[in-house]
Amino acid sequence: MTSTAPAPVTAPTSAFPPASYPIGTPGQPWGPAEVAQWRARQVRQRSYAHDVLAVVDTLRDRFDVRSYGEVAYGEDRYALQCIRPRQWAAGRPTILITGGVHGYETSGVLGALRFVQAHGDRYADRVNWLVAPCVSPWGWERIQRWNHDAIDPNRSFRPGTTVQEAAALLALIAPLQGQFAAHIDLHETTDTDESEYRPAVAARDGKPFEPGTIPDGFYLVDDSANPQPAFQQAIIDAVQRVTHIAPADAQGSLIGSPLVAHGVIHYAMAELGLCAGITGARYTTTTEVYPDSPNATPEQCVAAQVAAVCAALEFL
Repeated sequence: MTSTAPAPVTAPTSAFPPASYPIGTPGQPWGPAEVAQWRARQVRQRSYAHDVLAVVDTLRDRFDVRSYGEVAYGEDRYALQCIRPRQWAAGRPTILITGGVHGYETSGVLGALRFVQAHGDRYADRVNWLVAPCVSPWGWERIQRWNHDAIDPNRSFRPGTTVQEAAALLALIAPLQGQFAAHIDLHETTDTDESEYRPAVAARDGKPFEPGTIPDGFYLVDDSANPQPAFQQAIIDAVQRVTHIAPADAQGSLIGSPLVAHGVIHYAMAELGLCAGITGARYTTTTEVYPDSPNATPEQCVAAQVAAVCAALEFL
């Protein structure tokens, strides 16, 4: 269904104003002691083995399931797995689909898995799709944007990175470089971005926290170095049949970036070390849904991710 776009929503102000954020000294970047203090606050709230690996196991009789590395933090060890068609063939378009780069962004992981479950067979003989459903399992279990070391994986996709989550994914795609036609990276924007994570970033980096707003609805991030408006529009057209598209704020922007089309902004993907910039593909995008919206349900958010993936494949 198509929803009427609501007015922009102003996110709540930080739960921890800069002067009272519970970790660190205002104006001073964190050191190892502060990172350890932050880590001690992170509590395992769900199971990667149950939520992700168990689902992947159910797909082994239909698709090629492979391990592509391990994330290890002390006694916490997570097998990283990817899924692809058995009918992988040269000459077909190849697309990378990633979820859970930020572990707390639930619909990205569930959307990637549901695409394989519900639609993988339909595209298996037409497109070489490669799905890494949960790039950051430590963050998934703790519903956390950062990894174990208080680092944002989605600013860490650079050659020579020491961030385990990013390094493993880069190693996975290295043999396929030059073959990718597209990459769609599935994300969410939540109220906790404004109430917790951005204040935490400010505290970690010793900078003042500047409140912002959270877009109410789905939007896409295109690559400013390689904009592909027709590709973005095809995804927007498909998703708006499932849930509403985020309207611009009073400044004509979303998350501080000017709107370049309905529901589309630009970021410098490679320059910022974003996951969506790793393949060198012609067509790339980062999806963003808003699961805290009063105008959408968590189920609609997952369906929006699946619709976005299918639209990208149909565009190819």
